[in-house]
Amino acid sequence: MKLFDKCPLCGDELTRKKVEKILLGGTNTAVIKVYAEVCLHCGERLYSQKTIKKFEEIRNKLAKNNLAGFTEVGKLFRVA
Repeated sequence: MKLFDKCPLCGDELTRKKVEKILLGGTNTAVIKVYAEVCLHCGERLYSQKTIKKFEEIRNKLAKNNLAGFTEVGKLFRVA
């Protein structure tokens, strides 16, 4: 079920795409691939309530340093 027929920001057409979302929690970062409705004009992404709930769960786990079930894929470095 589509939440919107047109983009709520610019009014252009939406299409369903698989996208990467970066999630931050505490000092941890995760990347997840999910489906979203994406505006073909401005790039706005619209996520389902189920997907947003998953984002919140992941952010909470990251903040608590509960990384069970996550796969380390690299290192993050800060450049001064």
